Amino acid sequence: MLIDAHAHLDLYTDDILESALEEIKGHEIFTISNSMDPASYRRNLEIGQMSRLVLPTFGVHPWKAPEYVQRLQELTGAVEQSLMLGEIGLDHQFVEDTRQYPAQREVFEFFLTAAKEQDKIVNLHTKGAEQETFKLLRQYDIQRAIVHWYSGPLDILRELKDRGIYFTVGLEVLHSDDIKTIVRELPTELLLTETDNPGGLEWLTGVPGMPRMVTEVVEALAKLRGITAQEMVQAVQSNFERLIGDDSRWSEVYTRILNKNQSP
Repeated sequence: MLIDAHAHLDLYTDDILESALEEIKGHEIFTISNSMDPASYRRNLEIGQMSRLVLPTFGVHPWKAPEYVQRLQELTGAVEQSLMLGEIGLDHQFVEDTRQYPAQREVFEFFLTAAKEQDKIVNLHTKGAEQETFKLLRQYDIQRAIVHWYSGPLDILRELKDRGIYFTVGLEVLHSDDIKTIVRELPTELLLTETDNPGGLEWLTGVPGMPRMVTEVVEALAKLRGITAQEMVQAVQSNFERLIGDDSRWSEVYTRILNKNQSP
């Protein structure tokens, strides 16, 4: 089974979404569809009903943090419902207005508090705030985390790695020597694959990404590791299973994901 550990299926237009879900089914791609805010979570929940291979998750993206920093209690129901919390985190790179940073941190800490109390995996955005993110993960004693599309300093990467944090690698590995350097720094057992569809490829090339492109990520990682693509697929699946561990809340969900005979 292929794994796309970070996508945003709610951002597909309706006409493209149908094709995307067909690719997910045809290529057997377990897809974690992250949310940016409550509205995108509601849409992801609808999409999750269309495919056994899609897991909707709730988060408030740092770009949206100023809209929700005074409304955090409105989020508690969705936080409790969501099996994983994402996309959450900090962004001091694409967000240049420093006045937004306190709101980002407060919203992020709200989610980290919930993740600690509820023992949930977090799916993290860290752009330009890698050091602060690492400090907060330690402060809140977060044990299970995925860092999405890491492109920061290698010294922080090594600290995150030493903490056992998992990293998703996406389509930029096909275009960037810096990302290849990051991949070489990471042990295979901490690697997961992603597309960040549909926006990841669009940001790189101007063309919206489709689910099947996770196979290109697998092939690139396999080449860097000197193993076969199938060995890489198996490694990523094993990594994800290690991440969820013996969490009983995942049992029913993961069984459904693996059951090819179950519809939709």
